[in-house]
Amino acid sequence: MTFRSKPVVVRELPAKLDRRSETVLMNDLRAAMNVERPAVVLDCSRMREMDVTAIHLLLCCLEEAMKRNGDVRLAGLSVAGKEGLRGLRIDQLFRIFETSEQAVDSFQRRGAFVAPLGVAAANVPAENAA
Repeated sequence: MTFRSKPVVVRELPAKLDRRSETVLMNDLRAAMNVERPAVVLDCSRMREMDVTAIHLLLCCLEEAMKRNGDVRLAGLSVAGKEGLRGLRIDQLFRIFETSEQAVDSFQRRGAFVAPLGVAAANVPAENAA
C-alpha cells in the first residue's frame, strides 16, 4: 500500500496583525482551504503576543479548515502567545509545535494505534497497559 504525502500549506504570520493584514492573510488562505481536508501550519514565530486580532485569525482559520474536515496547527508560538491562548482556554483547540517543520511532519505521520470500537482495555497487551 502506498501513501501519498499530504500537501501542507505553511503561512508565516506577521509580527503584528491588524484588520487589514488579517483580511489579506485570510484571502490568501482561502485558496488553500478550498480543498478537502486542508492541512495548514501557521508559523507564529515572529509574533510576541496574542492579541484579539491574532486570536480571531487563528479561530477563523481553524473554523474554515474544520468545515472541510481539515486542521490548522501552530508553530513557533512564544511563551506569551501560549499563555494568551491558555488564558482564554483555546490552547486545546490547536496542536502546537516548536517549529514549522515539526508541524508539517505531524500531518505526514500516521496516527497511533487506536483499538477498534468494542475492544475492551483488558484485551490490550500488557506492555501497552499503563
